[in-house]
Amino acid sequence: MNSLTLRKKLHNYIDSVEQDKLEAIYTILKNDMVEDSFLTLDQKKELDLRLEEYMLGKGKNYSWNEAFAVIKTNLV
Repeated sequence: MNSLTLRKKLHNYIDSVEQDKLEAIYTILKNDMVEDSFLTLDQKKELDLRLEEYMLGKGKNYSWNEAFAVIKTNLV
């Protein structure tokens, strides 16, 4: 099962699970969780959308060299 499918299954399960199971899942995962407080909700949504597109092989993705060339060109 690929990670995108796994994430969707987990999201669906978490959205419908009972409170006690939800708390147990949170207890297991809370030490690995990183707060995204430095991102606004809109920024987080955009980042999630771009990640999903990347995982599905959609959209334009750049290598480090391509990104550097674009930046270098636009600074001149």
